[in-house]
Amino acid sequence: MKREELTPQLRALLQAGRRVAQDIEAEALLVLAELPYDFAEIRKELRGIRLVIASDKPDVQRAVTDDQVDLVPLLDEPQTRQVQISQALIEAIADDLLKSGNRVVALYASYERNNIDSLSVINLAEHLAKLTARDLRRLETQVPLETLRIVVDLAVEIGREGREGKAVGTLFVVGDHRKVLRMSHEGVHDPFRGYQQKERLIRNPRVRESIKELAQIDGAFVISAEGVVHAAGRILDAPADGLTLSSGLGSRHWAAAAISKATRGVAIAVSQSTGTVRIFQDGHVMLRIEPMDRGGMKWHDIGTEPPPPAERTP
Repeated sequence: MKREELTPQLRALLQAGRRVAQDIEAEALLVLAELPYDFAEIRKELRGIRLVIASDKPDVQRAVTDDQVDLVPLLDEPQTRQVQISQALIEAIADDLLKSGNRVVALYASYERNNIDSLSVINLAEHLAKLTARDLRRLETQVPLETLRIVVDLAVEIGREGREGKAVGTLFVVGDHRKVLRMSHEGVHDPFRGYQQKERLIRNPRVRESIKELAQIDGAFVISAEGVVHAAGRILDAPADGLTLSSGLGSRHWAAAAISKATRGVAIAVSQSTGTVRIFQDGHVMLRIEPMDRGGMKWHDIGTEPPPPAERTP
């Protein structure tokens, strides 16, 4: 395979990237490549800094594989450089090439498609947090972003930390709370019953701490769009007919999908086995978030199966 020569500009950027990576103790240097370079030579230029190549070009991918350099295949779709870099970082985390707390130096073409001319330093923890906020804004829901973000952050904390050293799974339904309450029933004595509204606001740190403690009980938390906790331990009764979900998901996730299909609420399920947080809207997984110390990534679920019979409650 014919390889493109390393231009003086590219060599200079590689040397600059290596120095920056050493100075900030970055874990890797990511290159968005449009051309099939001698990637083994690029790796030598970096003198021990880990090299990761991301590309949507088949000839580049073959060259990277031949040179035994870490590869992140990208989708062959017209996208901005920012989106491509985000996709590359997320996929690199998924493939265990990077971790969510890493720092990365990225080299890419900003002005001319085939001419690498730009260098960026990316803190993955901050980058992924910004992606979460951006993705939440894409949900077509009447739930205010402030309320949704607080509940999602709380769900991620529960998935990451568990409770008293034990893994915990739980379920939240945010928005359209009156209909959600009508389509559910009490599973345990409701610990929030009888408290004034101001004492049930999700913005209150004491309320969030109580939810962490109560997450161990069966059933769902029902929260209004305004951020008021209306119930805990609710068993959801919405039918799962006609829904499809990824294989391996249990009754909690089917209940989340069903209630999000039957109401205008957004359901947020925390997996006990993995700590993964899935956000459901209109019966579909819209966003998946891994706790930061378990990968920190997010992506749309693929692969589906029909609902199990009579599995409608968490």
